[in-house]
Amino acid sequence: MFPTATTILGTGSYLPRQDVSSAEIDARLGWQEGQSFSRFGIRSRHVADADETSSYMATKAAEQALHMAGCQPEELDLILGACGVMEQPIPSTSVLVQNRLGLATSGIPAFDINATCLSFLQALDVANMWLSAGRARRVLVFSADIASVGLDWSQPESAAIFGDGAAAVVLGSDEGAILAHGFETYSEGKEACVLAAGGTRSNPARGTAPGDALFQMDGGLAFRVASRRLPRFLAGLLERAGVRPDQLDCVVPHQASAQALSHITRALRFDSDQVVNIFAQTGNQVAASIPTTLDHAVRSGALKRGQTALLVGTSAGISIGGTVVRF
Repeated sequence: MFPTATTILGTGSYLPRQDVSSAEIDARLGWQEGQSFSRFGIRSRHVADADETSSYMATKAAEQALHMAGCQPEELDLILGACGVMEQPIPSTSVLVQNRLGLATSGIPAFDINATCLSFLQALDVANMWLSAGRARRVLVFSADIASVGLDWSQPESAAIFGDGAAAVVLGSDEGAILAHGFETYSEGKEACVLAAGGTRSNPARGTAPGDALFQMDGGLAFRVASRRLPRFLAGLLERAGVRPDQLDCVVPHQASAQALSHITRALRFDSDQVVNIFAQTGNQVAASIPTTLDHAVRSGALKRGQTALLVGTSAGISIGGTVVRF
């Protein structure tokens, strides 16, 4: 079905009011000032206050994207939530966002898609299918994550780098295009990134084991599973898109970590000017990471109309995903 005329008409993002500096992270960890930056490359990250729920942040980002797209909320035909962790199990975060947009009686379909850090790319793919099939003319896709509520501070390699935030896009048919999309999962890495509580196995009604409600990460395992497959995956994706690496105007990666961004730039032989890197200012925002980076690229001028971008990342599972778009 590729390429398709699906176009990103508008982007938006939201960062929580509270900006936590690396010095504050150092103090919490009992480290000397500057240690978290030297180890993890993070200068600050944003942490949501109690009133900044996932649906609140997503709605703020959606309003920006709608404004850029010149689209009113009632003109939407589909709302897709793409969060790594939902605001609540039932109903979905997309339902809460539909309500916040003043669309409670609209009947506009709203549902969630979850692929952890790659939820946005998978929702983008579903939106593309709806648009290509003529089932929708305007689609809102949003991601919002509050990683700060589930961090295990006895594991600073993960706790120090995650931040909160939200981002959104409005899609329609125009002169842009989705040139190719790919997604692969390797469950040999299923233990690399785990948040056990919140489902039917480990929950407050039955009792949770110690640590189940906190995010656990084996960064080494995640890296090993993903890194050995990423070059082949990207080579195939770009070939299907009909684009060489040097023809990409912009690479929009998941901001997994400073080390991961350095690896993808070096191992895949991208020019550093091609890769949008905002990790030091935002940290890893889970599913909101890619669309937040995309919004930054658009608003900073790194990605302009008619240019080609690669959106790429990895997620818990372990999964690898990428989408090549003409903006």
